[in-house]
Amino acid sequence: MPIEDLLRNHTQIMHSRQTTPQSNAELQLIARLKSCQKLVVDFSEEQIRYFFQALSECVAERSQSAASNAEQTALFEVERNFRHHLSDLEHHLCGSLAEGFVKFKQGELNTHPATGDDSNLSLLGNEELEEAIAISSVARRCDTRHVELLWLLNKRFSALLGDVPVTDASNPVSPIQFCEAFRKALAAIQVDLKAKLLAVEVFERHFMVKLDVVLTQVNDYLVAEGILPQLNFHQQSANAGAAATTTYQTDFLPDSAGLGQSPSFGQPPMDQESSFEHQSNLMKAIREIQSYGGVVSMEGQPSSPVSYDPVPLANLAGFNGQYTAQPTSFNGAASGGAVAGGAAGGRPMTVFTNQQLVGALQSMQEQIINIRQATADILQPLNVSQITQQLTEELSKESSDGAVNADDMHIIELVGMLFDYMLSDDCLPDNVKALLSYLHTPYLKMAFLDAEFFEQSEHPARLLLNNLAEAGVRWVSNDGSSQFDIYEKIKTTVSRVLEEFKDDVRLFAELLVDFSSYTKKVLRRQELMEKRAMEKVHGEEKLREVKVRVNNEVRKRTDGKELPSALLLLLLQPWSDYLAFILLRYGDQSDSWSRAMKVVDDIIWSVTPKSSPDDRARQLEMQDELLDQMEAGLETIGYDQGKTKKLVDAISRVQRNAITKRSVEPASAPMRQKLEAMAAKKAGKAEQSAEPMSEEEARLVESLKMIEFGTWFEFEHGRRLKVAWYNSKTSHYMLVDQTGKKVGMKTGLELAREMLARKARVIIGSTKPFFERALENIFETMQADPNKISGGVH
Repeated sequence: MPIEDLLRNHTQIMHSRQTTPQSNAELQLIARLKSCQKLVVDFSEEQIRYFFQALSECVAERSQSAASNAEQTALFEVERNFRHHLSDLEHHLCGSLAEGFVKFKQGELNTHPATGDDSNLSLLGNEELEEAIAISSVARRCDTRHVELLWLLNKRFSALLGDVPVTDASNPVSPIQFCEAFRKALAAIQVDLKAKLLAVEVFERHFMVKLDVVLTQVNDYLVAEGILPQLNFHQQSANAGAAATTTYQTDFLPDSAGLGQSPSFGQPPMDQESSFEHQSNLMKAIREIQSYGGVVSMEGQPSSPVSYDPVPLANLAGFNGQYTAQPTSFNGAASGGAVAGGAAGGRPMTVFTNQQLVGALQSMQEQIINIRQATADILQPLNVSQITQQLTEELSKESSDGAVNADDMHIIELVGMLFDYMLSDDCLPDNVKALLSYLHTPYLKMAFLDAEFFEQSEHPARLLLNNLAEAGVRWVSNDGSSQFDIYEKIKTTVSRVLEEFKDDVRLFAELLVDFSSYTKKVLRRQELMEKRAMEKVHGEEKLREVKVRVNNEVRKRTDGKELPSALLLLLLQPWSDYLAFILLRYGDQSDSWSRAMKVVDDIIWSVTPKSSPDDRARQLEMQDELLDQMEAGLETIGYDQGKTKKLVDAISRVQRNAITKRSVEPASAPMRQKLEAMAAKKAGKAEQSAEPMSEEEARLVESLKMIEFGTWFEFEHGRRLKVAWYNSKTSHYMLVDQTGKKVGMKTGLELAREMLARKARVIIGSTKPFFERALENIFETMQADPNKISGGVH
């Protein structure tokens, strides 16, 4: 289908579904989307040709340095294949991008890396996974380069749809749309993995690098159309920074429940862009506190910084992880310079260089035990004071009278507080904390080697630490158990950092790809199992709801009436099963449901003694048909024929007695209570607790109704279970283990009582990455007690 016809066809489809003509607003929306679509398609058609030229040049360059004729031939075959299928590549790429605008208008655009059309969550193979990682990496880097433009476009596309939230996944011009369209185009022309990876590399360097051109064109067009023309990214960033100190608390959850401060209950989740911006603002505020020596807001900063003397090595030995350098009135010495008046005998005090600090940390790293051989039972976490003491000893070998520059002390402080937070994080199991604590030394070295470590939200080392921590929370329990061998994978990754990280920060990117690939497969397996469990429990809960509804409908008609045992047995047992079947199959608006419920009303009426000739005549007329309906209904659900005959005969006798005005012998009270209790239990109604619900329990039960799916609970003996689903109609929570397998259903009252008895507690209160939570904690700690960072070591 020609690209320009996509939206036109969509418009015709939408028009055919409507009984009234489209509004002017609808037509204007379509016209604007078609204009944006044309800009994107025109740009892509032009750039895909430049892409092919660049690919040909790249193949020519690599063929000259090919190791063999076979490799050279393979490269030329790649170029020939792409040249032959260039029009197909262009068609599929531009077609996917154009279709994105159709999905956007329908509210169906939700593109995520490497998901494709994999609706059954099947596991990706190694080749697909490698391709997916390459594509998603391109999209992520492009997101970072164009964060301002994408923010503006998200807001303007949102306004275009009437303030429907728009994220990168639902923005038809975001980098992920181009990357996924290119991935699908590569799949359509069928080239091997090496050719795909080469194509992705060239695509990033010669197509995506120019994406700002079309993003600017689309943004300028929307501004010209009057879509939020005054919107300003920098103003909004400043406002967000001013509000970044807002703390979300769960006042409605009692401390006795073991929840503590749980932001996820009351805090809306941040999208990726907001998260990066928030982290950037946090780091700026933290740096300001370090530089100015006191409390600062995230809205502004003091007029002039406070300078600090270098910290003598003797004082560093007592350092506990929080910077306590002494402020001075001058700007301090540069790293590697001499500071007068510090050393014994009036000698100048030498400030250790960055290289000396890195060398000392490398020596320390080499001395750390080989944790590959250690078990979870004997591995003990490291602490900051021990590491600082060891660093002092290593530096003393260089100079016993040396000092550490104030800026370097800031780095030591931040890394120390980062790992202090990690060791106090309730989300992390103890054995994972112990493992990750061994990363303190290499991460401190990383911070000295790479000045962007703390400032760059997507730094591979930061992302790796986030992934390691998240995997520990997801698949390791405090009882020592681990799913999918995740603990061993974390241990292997930590060991590789300790053994292989010298000064090449690219190791972290390699480990990030490797660990992410592993956890991606694990996550898909877990999601598949959880999905199957969810589908099963949805069916079970739907049946439970239906049975409760049927039981309520029958009880409304039987309560307060004296009825014989046979009739109560029929209505509360087999006929209730038949009603549940009809309700599930046809719904409560169907004729089948109405007829089945009329049988209930007619049977109850038919056993009532008749005093008038008209009532007797009516019953004689309907009796045979009514009994036939009963037999047909019970036969439909496969009810035992012998039992059916006995019930029908018993009810027929009662009906004959009613015609002759003879009174009906009602069921005895014990028999009726037994039948009603059996029906209630069969319907799945929660049994009433012998003890009434306390005020605190009632409050917590109500609070738990607001809990997010995906919240983890830790029960007795360290077992971790996740709330995968909640049925608001039956008040049942579905709990799954760390493999995604359903382990049970609990009512809100059961969960509340276990929490109040300290037999269960929420262990995940935030969907934010570990590093972001750590920065928030560091900022709050510094704000709460500035003395910790402004003086104390002398």
